[in-house]
Amino acid sequence: MMNFSLIHSQPKPVQVEVELSAEPVNVISKHAKAESLVLQCRERLEKELARGGEVSIIHLVDSLVECAYLMRASDIHLDPEGVNVRVRFRIDGVLQDMYALPKVIHPEIISRIKILANLRTDEHQAAQDGRFHSTLEGDQSVDVRVSVVPTYYGEDVVLRLLTDQDSEFSLESLGFSQENQTKILAAIDKPYGMILATGPTGSGKTTTLYTILKMLNTKDVSIITIEDPIEYSLPGINQIQVNQRTNLSFANGLRSILRQDPNIIMVGEIRDGETAGLAVNTALTGHLLLSTLHTNDAATTLPRLLDMKVEPYLIASTVNVAIAQRLARRICAECRVSKEPTAAEQKRLSEIVSPQLVEACKAFYRGAGCEACNHTGYQGRVGIHEVMVVDGVLREAVLQKATSSELKRVALQQGMISMVEDGFQKAAKGITTIEEVLRMLYE
Repeated sequence: MMNFSLIHSQPKPVQVEVELSAEPVNVISKHAKAESLVLQCRERLEKELARGGEVSIIHLVDSLVECAYLMRASDIHLDPEGVNVRVRFRIDGVLQDMYALPKVIHPEIISRIKILANLRTDEHQAAQDGRFHSTLEGDQSVDVRVSVVPTYYGEDVVLRLLTDQDSEFSLESLGFSQENQTKILAAIDKPYGMILATGPTGSGKTTTLYTILKMLNTKDVSIITIEDPIEYSLPGINQIQVNQRTNLSFANGLRSILRQDPNIIMVGEIRDGETAGLAVNTALTGHLLLSTLHTNDAATTLPRLLDMKVEPYLIASTVNVAIAQRLARRICAECRVSKEPTAAEQKRLSEIVSPQLVEACKAFYRGAGCEACNHTGYQGRVGIHEVMVVDGVLREAVLQKATSSELKRVALQQGMISMVEDGFQKAAKGITTIEEVLRMLYE
């Protein structure tokens, strides 16, 4: 335990104690010097915490953001508990404990974050959302989305890190197979219709749509989006933020967008029947529309629109493609080793995918664990997808109000690769593990 005092809106230094994680987390990113940068940042942070004199809350918050960025974390969780503030980073989709900070500095940390995000510092009983921009050492920058909610032990804060590196994605780097890339490219070549990305929260739907928008973004088209919230700034594209205080919803915003003479529109999410009806009619009148839905697989997308009271003939006429996806952790390239599946594993896998595929795969892979991946065996994430093209046969099934299971059967007959099969192929190539695929699809 180490003593230190803080300076931030306090007339006198206050002596408190800080408890560091028992084992430091060393996670390196894609860059060659990432490991040393992480260590340097962590040393600065721990020196700041361990100072016997005065500690600056400003430096503390800045160092937390910088460490999270260098460790490729997507979120920082500051969870108040009885005597401590639990600090966790979400790395590759999994939360990892980092620090246990003393409760006495919790109000100061919250105030600093609220000041950065232009939130009310005197409001402690209501949820608040905001964002701020942080410039790190080496001219790196990161946008941080802030969510503050009141809990039993005080205000809980989650910081979502939105980095510029995510804007460099391509369909191939997102994990789309060559066959699925061909299907998506054919869909975006059409001048009108709908491209829908589906999956649970945090499955990478928005990143997929942003990647498609960048491919479509040329000087001879007008692209407008309405989002909640705007994740990344896309040059050359007009982006609108939903604002409930001014009654700017997805539906009302979509009506206004249509008067702006767009060629391509992205609606952040189809949440209700009104937005669904407007989106379908927009696609029917000569616009290419991209959006997201919360469904478990691609085939459920069409019945979901039926549940929103959209007519079957409109769905059949407008939906070009439905993309379902999950994110699985990649095997760490530094410690990847092969392993032969046991007879029991082969039997279980044969119940999920075709026996021919299982027999063709003589070995799978796993991460043995090393310093680069913090001994987890994983580093980074990759998408697992199924891309359903709505063609003539599927359109007939939609018109007959077929169930999702019937639509999936038809789509598979037409050549759709299921998410299970796509994940199995990535596991067979050593991109991810079969355990990770099953975890993402069946948890």
